[in-house]
Amino acid sequence: MTARMKTMRAQFAGVGSYLPENLVTNDELAKTVDTSDAWIRERTGIRQRHLAAPHETCAFMATRAAEAALAQSGIAAADIGAIILATATPDQAFPATATRVQAALGAGGFAYDLSAACAGFVYALGMADSLIRSGAIRNAIVIGAEVYSRILDWNDRGTCVLFGDGAGAVVLRGVESDDAASPGVLSTHLHSDGSLGDILYVNGAVGRRDLPGHLVMNGREVFRHAVARMSEAIDEALAANNLARTDVDWMIPHQANRRIIDGIGKKLGLGENQVVITVDQHANTSAASIPLALAVAMADGRIKPGNLLLLVALGGGLTWASALVRL
Repeated sequence: MTARMKTMRAQFAGVGSYLPENLVTNDELAKTVDTSDAWIRERTGIRQRHLAAPHETCAFMATRAAEAALAQSGIAAADIGAIILATATPDQAFPATATRVQAALGAGGFAYDLSAACAGFVYALGMADSLIRSGAIRNAIVIGAEVYSRILDWNDRGTCVLFGDGAGAVVLRGVESDDAASPGVLSTHLHSDGSLGDILYVNGAVGRRDLPGHLVMNGREVFRHAVARMSEAIDEALAANNLARTDVDWMIPHQANRRIIDGIGKKLGLGENQVVITVDQHANTSAASIPLALAVAMADGRIKPGNLLLLVALGGGLTWASALVRL
C-alpha cells in the first residue's frame, strides 16, 4: 500500500481580539450626527460600535489582539516567522505598522502591512498560508486592525454611522499531515477589479494636503457587487475542495451590513444558525471584522474543533476573497 505524501498545513492555533474601551450606541451617536437608532438599525442592523481613543492606535490594537492569540496558541513570539497586518488605516505611511507590532511582541521573522480594504484579512490569510505551505516559515500571525473613525467624514451620516474600530488576530501553526481532512486552511481565493475602485475609496493621499482623506462610498453599487462577488467566491472555494454548501458548518462573512449578510446567506441556502453575525455589536470594522467575529463565536462556544468555516469578504478596490478553514 502506497503511503500518502505529507504536506504542510496551516492550522489555526490561537485567536485574539481587541475592542476600544469607548462603546458608542446609535442613540449616543444621534446626539452629534443627524441620524437615529431606528434609521441605522433598519438600513444596516448596527446597534453600536467601538471608537478608538487617541492612545488606541492601529499598532496598539493589533498588538493586543496578537498577544491574546499568542497566549491561546502556546507559541512563543520568538518562534513567529511572519506577521502580516491587514489594514487600510496604518499609523504611518512607513514603516509598516506590522513592524511596530513585531517590536512590541518581541517576535522573530519579518513583518509587513497588506492593503486590501475590507477583504484584507482573507488576503493576509492567503499570503500566510502560502508561506507556510511552501516551507518558507513555520508559524505566522495574521492580523486585521482598523481605526476607521479617523478617516470618516462625521458630517456624512450615510457613512459615518457604518464603521467602528478594532482588531482581531489569528496565529497559524504549520503542521505536516497526510490527511486531507485534518485541521487547517483548505484554500484561499483572492480577486480584485480596479475598474470599480471609484465606488468605495478614501479621497486622500500622502502629500496631498488639499484632499480631506475621508472615506467615500456609493452604497447602492457596493451592495450590488457585494452579494454577487462574494457568492461567486464562495462557490469557487467549495468547488476547489469538492465540497457542497451543506458541508459548511459556519459562514463568517465580512460584517458590513446585515442586509448584505442576509442576502448572501439566502442566496447560498444557509440558515441563520450557520452564519456568524456581529455587525450589530461592532459595526463595520473593515479588515478586522472577520477575525473579531471569529473570536466572538469561538468564545461563546458556537464554533467547535472540527467545524468547517467559510470566510468571505469584499472591500474597496474592489477586492474580494474567500477561504475554507477546518478547525
